[in-house]
Amino acid sequence: MTEPRERNPDAVEHVLAITDRIAGEITTKNAAEVDKLARFPRESMDELAERGILGLLIAKECGGLGLDLAAAAAVVQRLARECPSTAMITAMHFCATAVIDEYGSRRVREAIAAGKHLSTLAFSECGSRSQFWTPVSTARERDKVVELNAHKSFSTSASHADSYVWSSKPLAGDELSTLWLVPSDCDGLNIPTSFRGLGLRGNDSAPIVADNVKIAMDNRLGADGEGFAIMMGIVLPYFNVLAANCSIGLMKGAMARVIDHISGVRYTHSDAALSALPTIRAYVARMQIKIDMADMLQKDAIDAVLSGHENATLRILETKAAAGECATEVLGMAMRVCGGAAYSNGVGLERYFRDSQAATIMSPTTDILYDFLGKAVLRMPLF
Repeated sequence: MTEPRERNPDAVEHVLAITDRIAGEITTKNAAEVDKLARFPRESMDELAERGILGLLIAKECGGLGLDLAAAAAVVQRLARECPSTAMITAMHFCATAVIDEYGSRRVREAIAAGKHLSTLAFSECGSRSQFWTPVSTARERDKVVELNAHKSFSTSASHADSYVWSSKPLAGDELSTLWLVPSDCDGLNIPTSFRGLGLRGNDSAPIVADNVKIAMDNRLGADGEGFAIMMGIVLPYFNVLAANCSIGLMKGAMARVIDHISGVRYTHSDAALSALPTIRAYVARMQIKIDMADMLQKDAIDAVLSGHENATLRILETKAAAGECATEVLGMAMRVCGGAAYSNGVGLERYFRDSQAATIMSPTTDILYDFLGKAVLRMPLF
């Protein structure tokens, strides 16, 4: 699990105030166009970088903010209320930088802290699909240079990241994986297609092909064969919690739009608002319960991780699955409550509806998490 850091409420409050301003003034203004054009949210990401938010997890000694998973989750959730694509890009950057801060070079850590380096994960592969922990891509050492070959199926920020935290088979031995920091400008890296997704259309999630890509041995993150342990100890907690907060944030953003719509639209014959209908209020109540359930569970998961509680693994597995399922339910109800106005995109809910679907199929998928959870409850080995 991730090592606990000193909690600094004043620093977190400052970060959230900055994030709130960026989300309210920049992210929300561009969100519809980001979705419509499948455009990378450059304005928001540049401002997050400029204001030091992208260095949130980098240690203070390297110029970062030195904050923890709780702060990262709050930032991601706030961004997701306006633009889940922006939130997911930030979440994947945080996942990568959590690994880089532990195992990466000082030079890269300082660049991230200075807002000059965007990173992401490159785990999912065509050969192993959603079982990201078992890469089939290869790494070979030739004359003290490492040669990588792979077909990564999806990587967020694929054509905009400066580096990828990359998984491969080990150089030697029978362990599952080794991790590398791969600069995105390496010769032999190719992004064959752009992202054409149902939702999260601005997150630039695209395949990456590595054809005899050469990197230095000191680009390795951790020891050879240690990749699985790093994935389970750092990446899985960060990814599951931050993905959950993407789902929770978009639910809260959708709820705000629902409230505006049903409070403002009135029947001509009675001058009553839609919110006057008991059936409408019942749906809103159910939506709020789902949102609060998911939100409380992710907070409990964070507390379990940061305190090293014995139920941390269970909570980590639960939070992404629960938030993803709640998001699809809440957005389904939101579309039903707002009716034709929602389906004609007159309320702005349709984008949130599509974005909510992504959580169930992002590795580890909800179905895989259910299997893991069943094993954990039954005290069976997860792998």
